[in-house]
Amino acid sequence: MNNSGFATGLLSRWLPAVAWAIVISLLSSDAFSGHATGGFLLPLLDRLFPGASPDALLELHARMRKLAHVTEYAVLAVLVFRALDRPGRPLATIAGVTLLACAGYAVLDELHQSFVPSRVGAPLDVALDTAGAALGLGARVLVRAVFSAGRRSPA
Repeated sequence: MNNSGFATGLLSRWLPAVAWAIVISLLSSDAFSGHATGGFLLPLLDRLFPGASPDALLELHARMRKLAHVTEYAVLAVLVFRALDRPGRPLATIAGVTLLACAGYAVLDELHQSFVPSRVGAPLDVALDTAGAALGLGARVLVRAVFSAGRRSPA
């Protein structure tokens, strides 16, 4: 493969993961603080659950925000795994590097949030992010195993 093909392949593998990491960073800004998301989610939740108390709606909003951590990092893990998955690379290595990269990014993201006035960097969020990455990684490994087994089965 010439240098141009190598660069194109590298870009096509890593661009989705890098773009998603940028999305995660944007979601860590003032624009997506609890106060900001509450401004549009709480009225929506109130319409969806008209009998719910204000405290219950606040709790649901908080849980949705924590679920967002898990989801964001599950997607990141799938994209990083995709970028690293190459023939001949051991699955354990790909999975380990993926999880370490996602956990490292979670630490950096929470550190970033500690400098945003409306946000707080929280170790619990790093744990949620890493758990989300592990879930996404597990799902991706399972899909890979299913498709690999399907290719080996006689038709």
